[in-house]
Amino acid sequence: MASSAGHPGWGRPRWWQWPTVLSLDAPAVVLIWQWLIAHIAGVALGAAPRFVLGASVWLSYAADRWIEGWRLAPAQVLTLRHSFYQRRRWSIAGCGAVVLAADLAAAERYLAPADLIAGIVLLGAVLAYLLSHQLIHRRSLWRPPKEACVALLLTSGVALFVLSTHPDLLPRVAAALGLFAALCFANCALISVWEHEVDRGHGQVSLVGQFRRAAAFSRALPWALAALAAATACFAGRLSRPAALCACASGLLLGTVDRWEGRLGRQAARVLADVALLTPAAALLLHAARHVRGGPP
Repeated sequence: MASSAGHPGWGRPRWWQWPTVLSLDAPAVVLIWQWLIAHIAGVALGAAPRFVLGASVWLSYAADRWIEGWRLAPAQVLTLRHSFYQRRRWSIAGCGAVVLAADLAAAERYLAPADLIAGIVLLGAVLAYLLSHQLIHRRSLWRPPKEACVALLLTSGVALFVLSTHPDLLPRVAAALGLFAALCFANCALISVWEHEVDRGHGQVSLVGQFRRAAAFSRALPWALAALAAATACFAGRLSRPAALCACASGLLLGTVDRWEGRLGRQAARVLADVALLTPAAALLLHAARHVRGGPP
């Protein structure tokens, strides 16, 4: 049995790995895309919907990694993030309890009834995913791909507070939501390629383990998505065009990270794959700059 000091899953993360280790990358992605989708829809979101979404996504990722760390023996852990959650299990459980309490309190006090109902439905879907993919169907080759499930859940979260009280706005944001869902799937699919041996070592089934041509498909997907987003940008309206351009840039960045993954290493590529989805930050900064100058939004 390998010693814990030499095991790749143990050790202190480098500074650039902390957002992934602490599960902060996914909340950052959904919050920046929530802003962009709300901007396209013309919906003004307050602090509560943003906090509830960010906290809920963090709790979902933390629960997934907490369960994974709980199931595995220390010698089986092959990633820093799962190692951290295993070693800090009860500290994270306490932190999660505080975040959950604040999340529920904010939702109950500040969200509209339609938002609450939609949120409960989405919570049920998240719990069903965790129960299925972490416990009941963990090794099943016939379960829905976890990469597709995560993409759909994240997209639903981004759309939740924009469309729950304004469902008539769906046609206006449908293209942007579709591109975001495709980006999330491409991100997860590439990670399944890079971490195939990790998933096997953890006893987890990934897209690459379920479908014979999944690796080739996953590596071509970002480039095809970038082309689709570029074509969408040519025909999109003024408000929707930034989302298409952001998706195009993210697709190109994901494809580039994949090309360089062999030189970067799995862990660096894993971090950069999430950074690649933060391209709406450029649109947010441009919007803020125009607002400061007093120009049109």
